[in-house]
Amino acid sequence: MRTRLFLRTAEFLWQEGHTAHGTAEEAEARKEQMVNVYAKFAREVMALPVVVGHKSPGERFAGALDTMTIEALMQDGKALQAGTSHFLGQNFAKSFDVQFTNKEGKMDYVWATSWGVSTRLMGALIMAHGDDNGLVLPPALAPIQVVMVPIYKSEEERNAVLDKMYELKKALEAKGHSVEIDDRDTLRPGFKFAEWELKGVPVRLAMGPRDLQNGTVEVARRDTLEKISEPLEGLEERIIDLLNDIQQSIYNKALAFRDASIRKVDTWEEFKEEIEKGGFLLCHWDGTAETEARIQEETKATIRCIPVDSAVCMEEGKCIYTGKPSHQRVLFARSY
Repeated sequence: MRTRLFLRTAEFLWQEGHTAHGTAEEAEARKEQMVNVYAKFAREVMALPVVVGHKSPGERFAGALDTMTIEALMQDGKALQAGTSHFLGQNFAKSFDVQFTNKEGKMDYVWATSWGVSTRLMGALIMAHGDDNGLVLPPALAPIQVVMVPIYKSEEERNAVLDKMYELKKALEAKGHSVEIDDRDTLRPGFKFAEWELKGVPVRLAMGPRDLQNGTVEVARRDTLEKISEPLEGLEERIIDLLNDIQQSIYNKALAFRDASIRKVDTWEEFKEEIEKGGFLLCHWDGTAETEARIQEETKATIRCIPVDSAVCMEEGKCIYTGKPSHQRVLFARSY
């Protein structure tokens, strides 16, 4: 299988968990809890609008009774499985003889779960938010949230500007934000601007002696590339508001793209045409592994999930491939 940087490589890092429970109900509750933990992290920290759902039997983790997933849509129209949570039943417990003494004092096999995400999330972050200038990092995840670039001609100007920047840095750090002052004297400001844009730092501040004299600073936001002159008075509070706005703006942009890329499809001919355009297709499926396999073989599209949080899916219809009755739409896409 061909490797893809951050998505599928020879070696990568997992965050993975396994639990053992006394009842199936407890294990299923943990499965749902963890997929929602991943969804919350993706949405609120990564600014990634994911769809939560169940995998079809053909796409489940081998040996699992149920697999839940968070599915994200990349800017090229392909889906990415960003995290999974599995209800393993007692299958693995029986294979490895993992037993416990139940409330009745009898030996029984545990009910197990497993769940995890990996460095694949880094690929998701890059592909979902990046642009031609490089990374676009949500402030909640950015290791450096604000970078400051001094502009000067003399040593005296340099010292005056840096003194003000260190004062502002201290105020922002006191509010819990990460700040970097790029005081390298071997690089021109324009080079620094491009470098920090490439790295995706959410906010860039530029200040020269004229700004200092006027009590202003140039504020640039990475998500929209907008620049504006702001008063230094009360700037730290406005920066905090700006970081919150950037976080929400990045999420809203990704959400708008995802929602615009979800289409209902009701016929096989329409499906074959629409799948070439990328995005998510909401379609009826007869529930059989045979139909699922044929669709994948003919179009390279798979059932990404059976959504749990979308009312538009819950309607009667006919399978796009066989015409047999279907009680719910599922989400198809081509994927990484």
